[in-house]
Amino acid sequence: MSLKIRLARGGSKKRPYYQIVVADARAPRDGRFLEKVGSWNPMLGKDNEKRVELNADLIKEWIAKGAQPTDRVLRFLAEAGLAERAVRSNPDKAKPGKKAQERAAEKAQKAADAAAAAAEAAAE
Repeated sequence: MSLKIRLARGGSKKRPYYQIVVADARAPRDGRFLEKVGSWNPMLGKDNEKRVELNADLIKEWIAKGAQPTDRVLRFLAEAGLAERAVRSNPDKAKPGKKAQERAAEKAQKAADAAAAAAEAAAE
């Protein structure tokens, strides 16, 4: 049985509230779970201490038993110092594609040619 520490949504429409639960990976998102280990209220401010509440002892026990936290829960655990989160960094993501790089190179070449022509005209 694959265990996940994940979010189960509660609250009303447009007012989300999440329970952090340990559940079988095959169970529905808001369905059956084994134990509630915390909560997350995204409606509260980021500086509010009640925004994320974690039961550290239970979480450590479940991780020792093999439960895997989801990405969002792992982020909460890393902030609380309960787990290590690998830094995801993709420096190539922000770079333009090949066509855009070619267009930029052509534009730079035209600007350099125009500057050279202007310098030549000024020299004469």
